[in-house]
Amino acid sequence: MILNLRVDHKIADIHSMEIISKDIDELFWKLQEKYSIGEYIEISTCNRKEYYINSDYISEDEELLSHDNQSIIIEYGQSAIMHLLRMTSGLESMIVGEDQILGQVKDAKNKAMKNHHCGKVLDAVFTKAIHVGQVVRNKTNINKGSVSIGSAAIDLAEKHMGSLDDKSVLVIGAGKMGRLVAKALAEKDLHAIFVANRTYYVAVELAQDLGGQAILFHDLEKYLATADLVISATSAPHEIINKERLLRIDRTYDDLMIVDIANPRDISDDVVELGVKSFNIDDLREIAEINTNLRIKEFGEAEKIINEEFILLKESFKIMEVDEMLGNLRASMEEIRQRETQKASVKLADVDGSVKILDNLTNSIVNKIFYDISKNVKKAAKEENEDVIAACEYIFNSD
Repeated sequence: MILNLRVDHKIADIHSMEIISKDIDELFWKLQEKYSIGEYIEISTCNRKEYYINSDYISEDEELLSHDNQSIIIEYGQSAIMHLLRMTSGLESMIVGEDQILGQVKDAKNKAMKNHHCGKVLDAVFTKAIHVGQVVRNKTNINKGSVSIGSAAIDLAEKHMGSLDDKSVLVIGAGKMGRLVAKALAEKDLHAIFVANRTYYVAVELAQDLGGQAILFHDLEKYLATADLVISATSAPHEIINKERLLRIDRTYDDLMIVDIANPRDISDDVVELGVKSFNIDDLREIAEINTNLRIKEFGEAEKIINEEFILLKESFKIMEVDEMLGNLRASMEEIRQRETQKASVKLADVDGSVKILDNLTNSIVNKIFYDISKNVKKAAKEENEDVIAACEYIFNSD
């Protein structure tokens, strides 16, 4: 059974998501301790925390899954898979149609494969999900002119600051999210742009792409003193800017705007006490809603593609179910063939190559018999003819 544990932007604000994400981790590791889960994929982004688990032992009435936290969504089987297909298609994103989620899902799958906890079932499901995300984007306009979390952050800044022309901008974090911010900033006529990252050479690479300047992470306060806009998007597990740190800087604060698009958050809530205009992912919802309304007409076509691809995925699952049975049957036939051929070869003189002829003959017979059996069983699987499949399992059970 496939199980999905998650929290996302639809049911939790950024503060709640930070807390619930830890609860989900704890729940997963309790399940892991109890069932030794060998097949799972974890997805963690600024807007969601999810686990996909495949296990024959965890049932829907599992006591650990009976929890009081209404912000943890738990879905099984078809519902879990459909959510994944919708997610890779961009329908579950805060910024509908954004392309970043597709890369994030790919990365999560690759990480699971590298760490040897992505088995054949989740491999098939995630391969299909990635394919569906690509098809939806190719056949609909769901991502046409799509904005990202990064560009939405710039839109939010312009809404409150006006034009960014001649402004000094500090980008903290040069990872994927920082690059999305930088891509949006590249279109602006800025006075200066500075990039800070804990790994300096990464900041250098991004700054060069922007025509900006990389700075050392421990020099942040120097550049915070002159920045008009700060956009923070690090992967740090703790806050990096708070009221205490800003008080060490000689500047006025009411002309400073900070947009925090990290999860966990980079910016402490107490900075607003200084008059700083501080925003986080939750504040992007209004811009996200405008973006969603622009793409709402694409939902129907995207849903149609998702449903069609899900039917194909179910058919492939049915084939996977009978493949093991057919593999065992083929191995059993081969064992019988080799044993009987060996018996017969003892009785034959191999002067004229009769043993080779006999081996080819028996191999051909097995192949021809097995071909029809395999074809018919797979046809029954696609048509969900459970009676035929059950009969085959009974008849061909070599045990």
